[in-house]
Amino acid sequence: MVKRNVSLKTLLYGKIEKAAGDTVKQVITLQQGISAERAKEIVKIIKDTKMKVQSEIQKDQVRVRAKKIDDLQSVIQMLKGKEFDYHVEFVNYR
Repeated sequence: MVKRNVSLKTLLYGKIEKAAGDTVKQVITLQQGISAERAKEIVKIIKDTKMKVQSEIQKDQVRVRAKKIDDLQSVIQMLKGKEFDYHVEFVNYR
């Protein structure tokens, strides 16, 4: 995963179960997008900054719009400074 530049925070670990003999198995799934409660948490963090940006939840992502690019970049820098227990990726469509 590290070799392919995939963050280890994208992995969701399941329960450890007994397998044959002295071995155990664990199901690990990849996170795709952001869940609704995590998206609400990110939107709340953005709104608490009182910046002139609009944030909205679209399916499995949070979209942030603003008139000034500087406002968007400051939101991105603020979110990068926060430590989340899940992977957050930033995509710029401009």
